[in-house]
Amino acid sequence: PQNLIIADQASWQFGEFLIRMAPVTIPVFICGIITCALVEKFKVFGYGAQLPDTVRQILVDFDNEERKTRTNQDVAKLWIQGAIAVWLIAALALHLAAVGLIGLSVIILATAFTGVIEEHSMGKAFEEALPFTALLSVFFAIVAVIIDQGLFKPVIDAVLAVEDKGTQLAMFYVANGLLSMVSDNVFVGTVYINEVKAALVEGVITRDQFDLLAVAINTGTNLPSVATPNGQAAFLFLLTSALAPLIRLSYGRMVIMALPYTIVLALVGLAGIVFFLEPATAWFYDAGWIEPHVSTLTDAVSSGH
Repeated sequence: PQNLIIADQASWQFGEFLIRMAPVTIPVFICGIITCALVEKFKVFGYGAQLPDTVRQILVDFDNEERKTRTNQDVAKLWIQGAIAVWLIAALALHLAAVGLIGLSVIILATAFTGVIEEHSMGKAFEEALPFTALLSVFFAIVAVIIDQGLFKPVIDAVLAVEDKGTQLAMFYVANGLLSMVSDNVFVGTVYINEVKAALVEGVITRDQFDLLAVAINTGTNLPSVATPNGQAAFLFLLTSALAPLIRLSYGRMVIMALPYTIVLALVGLAGIVFFLEPATAWFYDAGWIEPHVSTLTDAVSSGH
């Protein structure tokens, strides 16, 4: 979600977002894949487990049975769900509507075209998410207080006062990363991008620096936040789901399993911000891949998402 929020605040379309993030995301992606292969190969940090033959056979038998009993109507439902997934990705990528409206459209399309029209049947789909939703409500309340009281503003003002632009980018990345480790990264990113946008509107920073800071904020909230379930909504959802006790997944175990990725992704991301971001962005400008945003943002700063 913070990708969409930050892209919207910076007025970036899908292609521009992809290019501006590339100096950080491409090295991170490559190093992340290497890390994945290494932890699986050497069976460290809880990885490298083999699927027992008996379990695999159960899965194969179940799949074969499902294929035999699957009707044309069931196949049609699968095609419908696939088409809805394509709509979801395209709508989010092209910013065709507000995120909430896109989500609502997915619910309406999925239920209408698969014949799920009874309220009690629909309710089951939301049961698993109830603990997670409760936590989200708490986070919303906390972020509302942070924004209203301007609790992050002194820190942001201090960082913006740093004259060296490269140091400024690194400090924003680190500050976002540390906060995202203990709080949801979406909310941290929302608060920071709003404060930086306010600084742009007030003329404290230039538009070019705003674009670079937006990349630092986005990567800072995305990469180090994998350290704990607090930072990533997907991790938190898994931890509060009914599946967690069945696979003996605890908070501490998730932290340990995330540790190699936390170290690699955070450090490679920081290196990308410090060494690659500014020269690569300048090269993109020269090559005509993206254009500098010459006009300042004068619209009202959003206070939430």
